[in-house]
Amino acid sequence: MKYGSIDVENAEGAILGHSVALSEGRLSKGHMLSAGDLERLRAANIGSVLAVRLQPGDLREDDAARHLATAIAPDHLRVTEATTGRVNVHASVNGLFVADKDVVDRFNRIDPAITLACLADHVPVRTGEMVATIKIIPLAVSATAVAAARQEIEAARPFEVKPFSPREVILIATTLPSLKPSVMDKTRRVLAERLSLSQSRIVSEIRTPHRPDDVKEAIAKALQAKQGDAPMLLIFGASAMADFDDVIPAAIRAAGGRVEHAGMPVDPGNLLVLGWIGDVPVIGAPGCARSPKENGFDWILNRILAGETPTSRDITGMGVGGLLMEIPTRPQPRENAQHDPAEIDIGIVLLAAGRASRMGADGPHKLLAEFAGRPLVRRVAETALAARPAQLVTVTGHRAAEIEAALNGLALQTVHNPAFAGGMASSLVAGLAAEGMMEHDGLMVLLADMPGVTADDLTTLAEAFRAAQGQAIVRAVSNGKRGNPVILPRATYSAILKLQGDIGARHIIETSGLAVIDIEIGAAAHLDVDTPEAVIAAGGILKG
Repeated sequence: MKYGSIDVENAEGAILGHSVALSEGRLSKGHMLSAGDLERLRAANIGSVLAVRLQPGDLREDDAARHLATAIAPDHLRVTEATTGRVNVHASVNGLFVADKDVVDRFNRIDPAITLACLADHVPVRTGEMVATIKIIPLAVSATAVAAARQEIEAARPFEVKPFSPREVILIATTLPSLKPSVMDKTRRVLAERLSLSQSRIVSEIRTPHRPDDVKEAIAKALQAKQGDAPMLLIFGASAMADFDDVIPAAIRAAGGRVEHAGMPVDPGNLLVLGWIGDVPVIGAPGCARSPKENGFDWILNRILAGETPTSRDITGMGVGGLLMEIPTRPQPRENAQHDPAEIDIGIVLLAAGRASRMGADGPHKLLAEFAGRPLVRRVAETALAARPAQLVTVTGHRAAEIEAALNGLALQTVHNPAFAGGMASSLVAGLAAEGMMEHDGLMVLLADMPGVTADDLTTLAEAFRAAQGQAIVRAVSNGKRGNPVILPRATYSAILKLQGDIGARHIIETSGLAVIDIEIGAAAHLDVDTPEAVIAAGGILKG
């Protein structure tokens, strides 16, 4: 193929490299010039054109693209007609798109004139969705290069769509007093939506205490009652896996199964468990799977629904591309979507882990001081619950047993932070990492030593956060001076998880780049009780 300027007198049979506008229409790029076309060009006083002259052994762009397209295995794929050197490939079923990077790379390295682009490996697709495109860059290409490229994709599949097969899913959900039934109900709805692409369905749900023996019995019951030829067990734990011998992996083994792998290098999704009982897959879902947003659970679920059998090696190879968490510097398009404010939910982390060092080395604990007959930490927790958060997690550390005893009977979850002496950051991270917390749209950080904050104050902050569509930081102030509590949106979560030392929410506020909404709540925003004198001045009675 030779490309360049060609005199019109010698251009018959040449292929136009660029469109030419004429008074009576246009000659398009890629058009092969005829004797009649040359007459029109001369009439327009055009003496030369940029064009391609084919050489022996050349194929025109559409012919080359068409020849390559016929080498693609047609299973579950539909290929369009060639035009402008391009053929597009579409899925003909709902399924999992699987690509072989080595084959695609070898294809693309045969000749720069021949290109193949496709979706990322192992992504779910719907019927009709475009999954790949072959494009011939110039107007013609060597037939030898086309033959070599065709041979490459005939010898090994560059990509395919593995159709989803419907499964009969049995949901096992474990319970703890801190887990609201409404959260479990939402989990089932989200799971049903996830399964709809494969036409799988939840055939039953078993709710059982979060103990190995109870989960083992639930598994046995599920297998006895299984329906259809392709059952699957999905276990949602009320508490996150804390060890490879924790409740869910232990129950799978006790039920006669094997754990293929626990944990995965995908975030969110780290705490997934994959096991098998015979030929029945059992997935212990991470807490993030209660949210509809993509996480590691989707990656494993989709592979199984597409007929694959993920191995430990497969899972440990998912780290590259496995960082799925939204961060402030990489906002996702969905962040800009408008939501019903009533659907924007907020979890509260109550920080109660500090050493209370200003109370004296052997002095009473400020959080156990009584206000109106109740320990301060319980008073603040009750205030938080009165504001009706989606979830309340209390982080304990110093004198944890006494703090937890003071909270006994309240509908909250406690998380112990063994690293509390290192500063506030570790407690904030522990609270956010608690089971289910990261699925909420906002995180309210509430200090347990603030007796003046009321449920109305918390509700006012929450309303401001919802009015901002969950996209701004909301902070309590007193006379315009920043204070506490503060609400942090989901976009800050990954930054929170990186905090270290005695750094709290203030650092996030100052570095996130997000809008900050200040809400005046009066003196309560600054009233904390760090000393015995402050406790007494605020109306408290020192205890223990």
